[in-house]
Amino acid sequence: MARSSAQLVAAIRQTAKRLAQGANYQWGHMGSCNCGHLAQTITQLEKGYIHGAAMWRHGDWSEQLRDYCPQSGFPMDEIIDQMLSWGLTKDDLAHLERLSDAKVIEMLPPDRRYLKHNERDDVVLYLNTWAELLELDLLPIPTIQAIAAEAASGIKV
Repeated sequence: MARSSAQLVAAIRQTAKRLAQGANYQWGHMGSCNCGHLAQTITQLEKGYIHGAAMWRHGDWSEQLRDYCPQSGFPMDEIIDQMLSWGLTKDDLAHLERLSDAKVIEMLPPDRRYLKHNERDDVVLYLNTWAELLELDLLPIPTIQAIAAEAASGIKV
């Protein structure tokens, strides 16, 4: 899973918010789909540029990720490079495109675990849940020593 950072969590939440507020969503468009929207947030590129970059090769995001080569010079690989530099993995992006990461799905309410990868509301739910999961990595986990010191001193650590 992604290397958690406040910057990445903010980007995921911003993407979810933009989609929830009605941003153009089209699963079959490389710049307006699940990964395309996150790519817009991270790279600050227009959806048309992202889509055009993807057209240099064939395939959806999953195929582009499979064919990814950081030294290729292809515009799409440069977009993927930027996304990976934020702590994402190729698997994260493939899961985002299909809303399929088991850890994210497990955090969803039981009655909402069957997501449709091309439904805006399901994408928003997935993104927000993914951000919550990543935020857990940012929270300090109390150690036994800190808990014992707190109990002994009466001061909250």
